[in-house]
Amino acid sequence: MRVVVIGATGTIGAPVVDLLSRSGHEVIGVSRNSDPRVNLDEPASIDAFYDAIGEADGVLSIAGNAAAGPLGTVTDEQLGLCLRSKLLGQVNVVRKGFSRVKPGGVIVITGGMLAYAPWPNTSPVAMVNAGLEGFARAAALEMQDGRRVVIVHPPLVRETAAKWGRDETPWPQATAVANAYKTALEGTMTGVPVFVDGYGPTRG
Repeated sequence: MRVVVIGATGTIGAPVVDLLSRSGHEVIGVSRNSDPRVNLDEPASIDAFYDAIGEADGVLSIAGNAAAGPLGTVTDEQLGLCLRSKLLGQVNVVRKGFSRVKPGGVIVITGGMLAYAPWPNTSPVAMVNAGLEGFARAAALEMQDGRRVVIVHPPLVRETAAKWGRDETPWPQATAVANAYKTALEGTMTGVPVFVDGYGPTRG
């Protein structure tokens, strides 16, 4: 399969690129600094990105910025970032791209487990993750010619926990999370969330 990974240099994106490449897929990794480039904050760059890559069997979006903080102090700018980048950015990946994915192809977007198991001070991110799942469920109803839309909800990964100074032990490595994206790409599900093994809604 010819697969495009948006956010290919990220903590999760890089292991996804590696796993899919080793699994025999033709992988095109893109980011804000690649050629072609894409920036989910800039809708016009998404159009240019699709024009540049041509048709693909799969587009995996593992990108989008978000902000968190106490509800009483979250700013308009922080909320705007969440909505503009991670939410609308990925909505636009689907909206602008579903007709460019080959029949039978798939667009995979990224939410997160905070949609199901939020922590204090994460309401903006939880909102976006839950909204993306609702969007994926509805968008899947409009897909034609066997095209699919899937959302992956990764938990916190061990590498990010380490950067934040949190306990790493409850969380999977990013290489383990990559398997959920492979499942979403190669499976037949549509309009439903995919979770990392052992980190579904009941665990959080």
